Amino acid sequence: MTDISYQPTLAGLRAFAAVAEKHHFSLAAAGLGLSQSTLSQALSSLESGLGIQLIERSTRRVFLTAEGEQLLPHAHAVLDAAAQFSAAAAGVADPLQGTMRLGMIPTVAPYVLPAVLAGISERLPGLNLRVIEDQTVRLLTGLREGAVDAALLALPTETTGMTEIPIYDEDFVLALPPGHALAGKRRVAPAALADLPLLLLDEGHCLRDQALDICRNAGVRAQLANTRAASLGTAVQCVTGGLGVTLIPQTAVAVEAERSGLALAYFAAPRPGRRIGLVFRTSSGREDSYRRLAGIIGDVIAAQHQVELVA
Repeated sequence: MTDISYQPTLAGLRAFAAVAEKHHFSLAAAGLGLSQSTLSQALSSLESGLGIQLIERSTRRVFLTAEGEQLLPHAHAVLDAAAQFSAAAAGVADPLQGTMRLGMIPTVAPYVLPAVLAGISERLPGLNLRVIEDQTVRLLTGLREGAVDAALLALPTETTGMTEIPIYDEDFVLALPPGHALAGKRRVAPAALADLPLLLLDEGHCLRDQALDICRNAGVRAQLANTRAASLGTAVQCVTGGLGVTLIPQTAVAVEAERSGLALAYFAAPRPGRRIGLVFRTSSGREDSYRRLAGIIGDVIAAQHQVELVA
């Protein structure tokens, strides 16, 4: 009589399935990479635990009993489920397999996503990205709470418990209304911002703080325009309409200049800019995988934009 509390081992089920397939103990053992005695012991332990004879043995032939025929599909189902579990565990162990929640700030996402998604699809076909666009503070909160796995942010974030992998540096470009006196200039001093109505993004955007930092570093007080924008695209449209000037990152130039017709000017060296990198929880233990991901992201962005990869 079968003891319903008995839990068959995978070794026993594998031995049973192998013998049922090969109808031969030595062939079944070779297929599993076991000695024949080890296989026989695993099968005997299974039959003993179940209280059922699964395989009928004789000196000339091996075949399934009626009970063995009935239970074989269940053995296969358990072995298949175990294999699927192992495959899923491998995907969980490798963050570059399966789904990853990747955060991006709004002044990065619209301009690099096409290149990043195409590059990752080609080089990491097992990775399914779920992109979360949000401001830096909320993405850092999501990282801390485990709602975001990693994020492309402006560095440094100086956040405890986070590891930052620098990826690329990019210049800021001065966006101007069409026909502006500075349009096309390539050596504009940052101090010139003192005489320009600077249009800033709303509170919470790191680009707003970076623009104000540029003014402070240049020793000038920003002359703020009366308009603020919730997105860089809106800010650019306001600039095109003559409501002020703004700063845009190099990766945004191609998209924003083409669709808005705004004029551009470039700062003198050393040109102000920002560093973008991948940020993740130090406790995740995934630094090697995230460094690989950061390298891929850097390669595909550099191939399409004028940015300098961080060595």
